[in-house]
Amino acid sequence: MKAFIWGSMLLILSGCSMSLETPEINKEPTLMARGAAYQDLTSLPLPKGKVYVSVYDFRDQSGQYKPQPNSNFSTAVPQGGAALLTTALLDSKWFIPLEREGLQNLLTERKIIRAAQKKHEIPANHGPYLPSLVSANIMIEGGIVAYDTNLRTGGAGARYLGIGASGQYRTDQVTVNIRAIDVRSGQILLSVTTSKTILSKELQTGVFKFVDYKDLLEAELGYTTNEPVNLAVMSAIDAAVVHVIVDGIKTGLWQPLREADLQHPIIQEYMQRRRPII
Repeated sequence: MKAFIWGSMLLILSGCSMSLETPEINKEPTLMARGAAYQDLTSLPLPKGKVYVSVYDFRDQSGQYKPQPNSNFSTAVPQGGAALLTTALLDSKWFIPLEREGLQNLLTERKIIRAAQKKHEIPANHGPYLPSLVSANIMIEGGIVAYDTNLRTGGAGARYLGIGASGQYRTDQVTVNIRAIDVRSGQILLSVTTSKTILSKELQTGVFKFVDYKDLLEAELGYTTNEPVNLAVMSAIDAAVVHVIVDGIKTGLWQPLREADLQHPIIQEYMQRRRPII
């Protein structure tokens, strides 16, 4: 009986150790990972002309906070939405984002330059002429509009003679909205809302058995994986920007560089996508 129990325990632990890989600590910083929508974003054909856009803010409008025991005051989603959106607009190569979130700091620097010019001092790194700021054609508004938790949960497990294994999962969902607004008229030209599922899962196995009188064997092994929320938000923003570009092509707001690019696989794929009805 002891041999059977020890053999079962070794099989369970060896099988789990093969699937459980402790990640190595990478001392070097790396670029932020991106989702599958990033490939669609960067694979789009070039436009006839890039559009100047301004992003003033991209706020967290979900009102959700992390559950206990983490903190009641920590938000569930990242607060740097404007930075993520600006990155996606740059990566698309269809837009030229203008600095608006730090506009006050930019204006302060320009005042310093003009003050030096009034004293007949020419800044060596700027020259005698300071051009006006570029104005935007389109203003991008929106935000993280929802963060829903425990949309779907489940699990399974089995235990026999004190030896068993179990697993469970949970899905959350983050939703973002992007609106393209005509600066001249204030008209909302496009409005796109995208959602991204966040998956968390946990696997556990263990042994709890008396192998002999007063001899208790207990062993546990498991791991948990949680998809980063910032990666999910970035993926939702990437997909929303692609939809904005494709919807703008459909409505005639902008066009690709060549007429043949209208048949590009990514453009055709996003044109044929339909909003799911639950």
